[in-house]
Amino acid sequence: MSKKPLLSVDNLAVDFNLPGGSVNAVKGVSFDICEGETLALVGESGSGKSVTALSILQLLPYPLASHPSGSITFKGQELVGAKEQILRQVRGDRISMIFQEPMTSLNPLHTIEKQIREVLYLHKGMAPDAARARVLELLDLVGVGNAEQRLTAYPHELSGGQRQRVMIAMALANEPDLLVADEPTTALDVTIQAQILKLLKELQTKFGMAMLFITHDLGVVCKVADRVCVMQHGKIVEEGETGPVFETPQHSYTQRLIEAEPKGEKAPTSDAAPLVMNADNVKVWFPIKKGVMRRTVDYVRAVDGISVSIREGQTIGVVGESGSGKTTLGMALIRLQSSEGEIVFDGRNIQGLSARSLRPLRREIQVVFQDPYGSLSPRMSVGQIIEEGLRVHGIGGDEQERDKLVIQALEEVDLDPETRHRYPHEFSGGQRQRIAIARAMVLKPRFVVLDEPTSALDRSVQAQIVDLLRSLQERHKLAYMFISHDLRVVRALSDHVIVMRNGKVVEQGSADQIFHEPAEDYTRALLAAAFDLETAEEAIAAGSVNM
Repeated sequence: MSKKPLLSVDNLAVDFNLPGGSVNAVKGVSFDICEGETLALVGESGSGKSVTALSILQLLPYPLASHPSGSITFKGQELVGAKEQILRQVRGDRISMIFQEPMTSLNPLHTIEKQIREVLYLHKGMAPDAARARVLELLDLVGVGNAEQRLTAYPHELSGGQRQRVMIAMALANEPDLLVADEPTTALDVTIQAQILKLLKELQTKFGMAMLFITHDLGVVCKVADRVCVMQHGKIVEEGETGPVFETPQHSYTQRLIEAEPKGEKAPTSDAAPLVMNADNVKVWFPIKKGVMRRTVDYVRAVDGISVSIREGQTIGVVGESGSGKTTLGMALIRLQSSEGEIVFDGRNIQGLSARSLRPLRREIQVVFQDPYGSLSPRMSVGQIIEEGLRVHGIGGDEQERDKLVIQALEEVDLDPETRHRYPHEFSGGQRQRIAIARAMVLKPRFVVLDEPTSALDRSVQAQIVDLLRSLQERHKLAYMFISHDLRVVRALSDHVIVMRNGKVVEQGSADQIFHEPAEDYTRALLAAAFDLETAEEAIAAGSVNM
């Protein structure tokens, strides 16, 4: 490489010294990043991407983590083992980082202004008035609307896309030479993802900064990266310019990553199949109260008059951006959210039933949540988690019989039955999602709401979960409502698709019609964002999607 590297990582190793022994998380990783260049670090969860990135800024929990070998130099300055004073000068000033989950990275007790301003105080020593002006400038730069009104907002008052923009504003406050972006778009809607990627490219050009982009989404890599390093089990197994690596991958792991995508389209369900769930004119309105007397002045119309029918063996895909009402609709159908309108399950109107009357039906109506780590109790073993539903509904005559049912459920989702003695934190994200599916399936339900069950998973793990859900549906004639913003996964699983926006149905029809002949501009913009990011940028700019 003719240009002198801005950052050089040479033979980096990272060990974690745990009570049970040492874990080699990163093994001899080397790469360079030049000024203005974007290098993508790709691989599945656990491959060592984020550990490598955190090593650059020396943010690992030392001495739990150690570097048996390796060097990291930034503009000729060695960072491994550098004094804290040197690291403070580099962190947040010359090298900035965007973390994967802004909701956990931003302080919930501080306003947006205070959190961005802190970076300016620490590194620039700005006066309050100058800092406020700079914060407003940064928020405007990253496209946060009504910036002045947002200054006093707290993280929980912003959408996922807005929080990610605030994180970018913080990272760019001091115009760094290198930006480390760790999975900055993983859990975002496809339209917001397209906006964030476009924003990062524009800001990179404006400031002339280099970027280390960490992701498991290869579609994103093709759009943003000049070069790519593919990581597996802590090692770089392939590297090179992005085009050649994706067009003619040499390593079998790279080939597998490129091929690992939910494929195919679901065979249509017969119109003669029994009707499992039928809802008519469902509404979920949340009151907006103001004043001393807390009078209701308006409503948030989260779900505004939606009707849907789902048959045995059928999957209804529900798509739309965050805040469109997808999850609220799903929770209303299974009576986990109060609503108005008629909801009929298996020929019986369940809308007016009490919690006691609903309990027997809960066995046949199940839900798999987006975040299995949050929905699985950390204090219960996997066996206890899956068995809990059996106990509640009195299934299985004794403990031995229930244990057999738990083993069958684990085998059905392709997990080793011996894992029932372990706890959720001991599993990967994909394995935890399989446990959550097993918990639902052990009760032999007829209708399952799947709420973003693959959104935070690696592409290869997504494909496995999609295959598993297809298999379970065929075997047990299950009816699914599949809620997602990932249209690739929806296309692979759904018979019928509902497109939602602001609590209403924008468009609905067969999956074939929605994906090949969409009637509405909004639907076309969503499809463009999912399958062609460049077209998505044009659609967003034209106003088909408003953020």
